[in-house]
Amino acid sequence: MTAPVPAPLPTRDLHPASAADAPWWRDAVIYQIYPRSWADGDGDGVGDLPGTTARLEYLRDLGVDAVWLSPFYRSPHNDGGYDVSDHRDVDPLFGSIADADALITRAHELGLRVVVDLVPNHTSWEHEWFRAALAAAPGSPERDRYMFRDGLGEDGELPPTDWLSNFGGGAWTRVTEPDGTPGQWYLHLFDPSQPDLNWQNPQVRADFEGILRFWLDRGVDGFRVDVAHGLVKKEGLPNYDKHPGGLLEVTHEAPYWDQDGVHEIYRAWRELLDSYGVPERIMCAEAWVAPADRLARYVRPDEFHQAFNFDFLETPWLAEPLRDVIAKSLAASDSVGAPATWVLSNHDVLRHATRFALPQDAARPNGIGAQDPQPDAELGLRRARAATALMLALPGGAYVYQGEELGLPEHTSLPDAVRQDPTFMRTGGLERGRDGCRVPMPWTKGARALGFNTTGAAWLPQPQSYADLAVDVQTGVERSTLEMYRSLIALRKERALGRGALAEVEGLGADVLGYLVTAPDGERTLVIANLSTTPVELPEGATAIAASGILDGRQVPTDTTVWATLG
Repeated sequence: MTAPVPAPLPTRDLHPASAADAPWWRDAVIYQIYPRSWADGDGDGVGDLPGTTARLEYLRDLGVDAVWLSPFYRSPHNDGGYDVSDHRDVDPLFGSIADADALITRAHELGLRVVVDLVPNHTSWEHEWFRAALAAAPGSPERDRYMFRDGLGEDGELPPTDWLSNFGGGAWTRVTEPDGTPGQWYLHLFDPSQPDLNWQNPQVRADFEGILRFWLDRGVDGFRVDVAHGLVKKEGLPNYDKHPGGLLEVTHEAPYWDQDGVHEIYRAWRELLDSYGVPERIMCAEAWVAPADRLARYVRPDEFHQAFNFDFLETPWLAEPLRDVIAKSLAASDSVGAPATWVLSNHDVLRHATRFALPQDAARPNGIGAQDPQPDAELGLRRARAATALMLALPGGAYVYQGEELGLPEHTSLPDAVRQDPTFMRTGGLERGRDGCRVPMPWTKGARALGFNTTGAAWLPQPQSYADLAVDVQTGVERSTLEMYRSLIALRKERALGRGALAEVEGLGADVLGYLVTAPDGERTLVIANLSTTPVELPEGATAIAASGILDGRQVPTDTTVWATLG
């Protein structure tokens, strides 16, 4: 007797398939390394480039396509290396230019592409340009490379505008002139040690094009561009009577975010990258921009290749908001022919294994301290695994932050005395800051510094919970988070999910997300994420091939995502 043919699932088309031979970056899985916390080759307690190179085979085995390295440039490290004093040199803390060359070479040997950070909104105050600006007079060419302005008030004692820093406090600092008198003010949207550049100055534009060429000529495959939405400030620098509230503004009305003038800069950069030919060198925008149609402007065909989907990252573990952000993100990126670029964690936000353990109807905190309410680690990990399985099934690119493949939580009990994030300092401890997501990787349970190095030194202490999550504990262990990531990434490639068409499956329930991914060759994958409080049954004809949790027969438990074939 012939088995009955399952009824077709009711679906709503959201996104068309990409071409089977689309460029590598349209569906790449890219792994972010925070170099000071990845692997320490010389034992000084800070990760470095030789340590990173020695661990690259781990990333090949994980199955990712590329690695993105946070800044390793020369810097006084007032903001974790995002205060760059020389973009064309490696800080001795991390190694040398030769070490960078060796890393790029080894990565390419292993089939990994290399993306490096570019920090164009500001420099370090130790940059030779800023030192020259301080030594020069108001109105000089040296000062014009930055945002110097006269102060308000009778003696210029008041800042030029009411703008506030993203790290707390005012966004302007007054300098002492060479003759010892109080002088002009300079703009810093972040720490005072990070003066903003003046992107109307042609010298600034020319220098950064030279920086791009410097690293492209050394073989890098692309750039992640820091604060990509902040380079251009509104003409006249008008007051803005709102607190920045972090990098994300609801609109581009903030006079220092998402100004239209940024786009001509990126068109010039894209032309430069394209001149290097095939394989394509890419740019990914760190652009905290909303709504989605404003973000889509950054990934028009002649600008960035990718832009992080921070709307997705900021969405709580709730079905309706997730359903909405996925649909709107795909519609916006499709409108300009770009891929969506999904991300759940990075070096600036609470790790999602902790974020999803918090009340989902409250704003995300900027760090958690030992005196704060502690999250439910088991709940957070279960939801994080489910969220990852959902993300890796979606068409487009995806970024993985170091350690999330181990299920690492935020370090939520760091002593205040060891914190280094300038946000913590400038808010007087009111915001704990980002140190908790930057703690060194655990490689080996029982080893010194959990295998981060052989000496036991670590620039930030690791929590006890990391020992049982170490790489060696999870490798080869069925259903471990590490093996889940490996299998999902492999299946994602095998079934071409990143290049597939996406349709929403309807009728599964308000708190259940369902998607049908159809690869360019027609192969179909059903994805179901159960955010409801009760189990749901797989549709007739569906056979599970991967899951973030353990299924009970055909029942998908709460906070679980499953991938299935269709009969």
